[in-house]
Amino acid sequence: MKKVVLFGCLLVLIGCKSTSTSKADKKPEFVKLNLSEVSSVKKNRAYELGKRVLNTCNTSSFKPFTTEEATDEVLRKINKEKISTTCKNILQVFGQFKDIKLVEVIRYDDDKITLFRYKCDYEKKYKIKELRVSINDENKITAITTKDWNDTYNP
Repeated sequence: MKKVVLFGCLLVLIGCKSTSTSKADKKPEFVKLNLSEVSSVKKNRAYELGKRVLNTCNTSSFKPFTTEEATDEVLRKINKEKISTTCKNILQVFGQFKDIKLVEVIRYDDDKITLFRYKCDYEKKYKIKELRVSINDENKITAITTKDWNDTYNP
């Protein structure tokens, strides 16, 4: 009987053992920066390139990024066909693009990435869209995405 109880306690201890989280399970750590802390070069780059993509929906002409403006991965992913498909959906729901307003800047030191969060202004005020432009320390775009706006940043 003692052996059964001891064995049961051992099983409970093994079952309750805490697991350590691997680096892959951890969320990346970031710091929110004051807008005044960010270089105007980075702010202008993010604004101009982000606006260029969104203006494509209004003009139906896309000026591709250069190797000085974006990483190879972005150059492969952002193409005229993908933007055209996205624009059809955006124009139907939101109407013409007007402008973007910088709301928040987030820094990921591990990846050396600065993320710019913009609120998008469209003709129709159906709901607010967000544009995220990520720029590395070489001032190249590493990612550009749109989402529905959320006041709280969720990576």
